[in-house]
Amino acid sequence: MAADLFALTQDAVVGMDVELVDVERVPGGLLRVTIDRPEGVRIEDCERVSRHLSRVFEVEEIDYKRLEVGSPGVDRPLKRPEDFVRFAGERVEIRLRQAVEDRKVFTGVLQAAQQEQASGAMTFGLEYETQSGDVQVLGFTFDDVERAKLDPILDFKGKKR
Repeated sequence: MAADLFALTQDAVVGMDVELVDVERVPGGLLRVTIDRPEGVRIEDCERVSRHLSRVFEVEEIDYKRLEVGSPGVDRPLKRPEDFVRFAGERVEIRLRQAVEDRKVFTGVLQAAQQEQASGAMTFGLEYETQSGDVQVLGFTFDDVERAKLDPILDFKGKKR
């Protein structure tokens, strides 16, 4: 049902100049839809998508009590291989399905995808710093990742004078 809801929502927002990031059902009847745009999500985008999806979900008899449409925020989840390609060069946090050197969680700079000749699979790299201060590159495929998100360093201090 969740895949069907995502597909229905994906079809509904085609042509609205937004990218569907996620659709999740939250306890209490909340249906949360997360959208994105390369220029950033504006409140007008959320309002427009919310009005449209309200009508679509009513016609399709999707049961929910409240619809929430919002942006993914600065720690945007990376859910598809295309997200890993788009955000190459950005700082990310990934959690692997299987531990590598007794670790599952890595934070570092995502490297551009490489296409493997034999399997055709895309491999990615994550440049990270070890506890000893060395820089290493972790190679992984999309299927190796349990979850991933952007992990920007935010500086709220501003300019020092």
